[in-house]
Amino acid sequence: MHGNPLFAAADISASGLAAERLRLEITANNIANAFSTRSASGGPYRRQDVVFSAVLNQRLGGIRSGLGGVQVAGIVEDMSEFHRVHNPGHPDADKDGYVTMPNVDLPVEMVNMITASRAYEANLRAMQFFRQMTEQSYGLLRNQGG
Repeated sequence: MHGNPLFAAADISASGLAAERLRLEITANNIANAFSTRSASGGPYRRQDVVFSAVLNQRLGGIRSGLGGVQVAGIVEDMSEFHRVHNPGHPDADKDGYVTMPNVDLPVEMVNMITASRAYEANLRAMQFFRQMTEQSYGLLRNQGG
């Protein structure tokens, strides 16, 4: 964060970019492990999710503002039930032929990936717009001074 109120919009968008990038990484990790029946902690892979929290009440130019962006509060495991699939030939099948599979649902992960990607793009467009406005302002100041 710059601390300069003129860059507050860019700082807010930058925080959104960083948060959505992490959400894309976690979603990609969930998809990659959708069929992992063994993990380091034992048992099948457990789906993860990113928790965001708003950054509020930062001082902007001596005044209080509710604007501040977003930060990642943490990465949590989804404690929903694992899926059980009948596959007697699988090395991790129990005595009844059922395999405990990760609690990852590919359609849900694809929706998460699309929404994170669109949110990332929106923050990127906001930063590009801020840059264009700043360049135009500098151009006006140059022309006014000369």
